[in-house]
Amino acid sequence: MPTPHIQAQKGEIAKSVIMPGDPLRAKFIAENFLENPKLINEVRNILGYTGTYQGSPVTVMASGMGMPSIGIYSYELFTQYDVESIIRVGSAGAYSADLNVYDIALAESVWSESSFARTQNGFTGDVILPDPELNQRIKDAAEGLQILITPTKIHSSDVFYCESNMPDYREIHDKHGCTCVEMESFALLHNASVLHKKAACLLTISDSFITNEKISSEERQKSFTGMMRIALEACR
Repeated sequence: MPTPHIQAQKGEIAKSVIMPGDPLRAKFIAENFLENPKLINEVRNILGYTGTYQGSPVTVMASGMGMPSIGIYSYELFTQYDVESIIRVGSAGAYSADLNVYDIALAESVWSESSFARTQNGFTGDVILPDPELNQRIKDAAEGLQILITPTKIHSSDVFYCESNMPDYREIHDKHGCTCVEMESFALLHNASVLHKKAACLLTISDSFITNEKISSEERQKSFTGMMRIALEACR
């Protein structure tokens, strides 16, 4: 049965899901990497496609921006469509000079000041871990493809625009050890933990707080092919 947010019928979504934030990035992945992709969702223009990658069934579906959005979609995929694993493929801003634009980061842990987990089930911690088995599959896939990734601790934030009186990236980096920031993974990993599923987060650096370098929205949509390939290989 469809949910209020996903029109797919049960059985139309694979056990393994690749989840970019941007619907157009989901479309790009489906059209350029999947065999026989079928559009299975377009409610609210959150595009989702199911096909095969080198013979293995996989669904690519957008999450939208922010924890509430990925919180809804990942929870419904896990509970209503029997999805077993979700790999987020997103963009991030670098807090450290060790990460440059187009570098690929793998979340080994996620720190957040968000109230998402506390509101969802009363969890009071501020660090959530990805599934270690799924992370290892991602590392193995990257090694097989000879693509460098950086395992690291990331900051998952509810807010894109903070006022000047709030802690800046330097304070967060120094206090919590986070090397980059995005806006979805804390909610995804929390849902996976609560529901005994698997989730991981791959990020391509799209801008740097250190150098102020940034890339365009079209480049974020179409040029993160290394990260896409790693995630797809990890689903085989």
